[in-house]
Amino acid sequence: MDTKTSSIRSPDIDIERIMTMIPHRYPFLLVDRVVEVIPHQSAIGIKNVTFNEHYFHGHFPSAPVMPGVLIVESMAQTSALLVVQSLGAEAEGKLVYFMSIDGARFRKPVIPGDQMLIHVNKTRKHGKVWKFSCEVKVDGALVAEAKITAMIIDSE
Repeated sequence: MDTKTSSIRSPDIDIERIMTMIPHRYPFLLVDRVVEVIPHQSAIGIKNVTFNEHYFHGHFPSAPVMPGVLIVESMAQTSALLVVQSLGAEAEGKLVYFMSIDGARFRKPVIPGDQMLIHVNKTRKHGKVWKFSCEVKVDGALVAEAKITAMIIDSE
């Protein structure tokens, strides 16, 4: 990979741009902003967790905790945003499908008021398949991690 290209950071991606890049919408859009992108390498997304999230009414009413599967989904969405931002116009009209997850670990609960920083690093790309190492941090503390595989395909 060209080191000049790999070190160029893209500008922040706001929610309006995110919604043009991936098809997810409320209540399943789990990235509010992307604050750093190094195309073909890494990205950092933000998810602001509020008490107004629909899942807190049932998970758990007396002690609200963000479900782990949604934390993983935020990793997958941030990874998809890295893929789309990296490929540019080539990715227009395509979808990034989550294929697998390995080594998911949840270290600490994510609760209302937390701001998740979702770090994704591309570890491999082979054709249409991308692999990522992901970590989620709150206030600098690691709360979750996983390895994710995704595939970009033409939408139908």
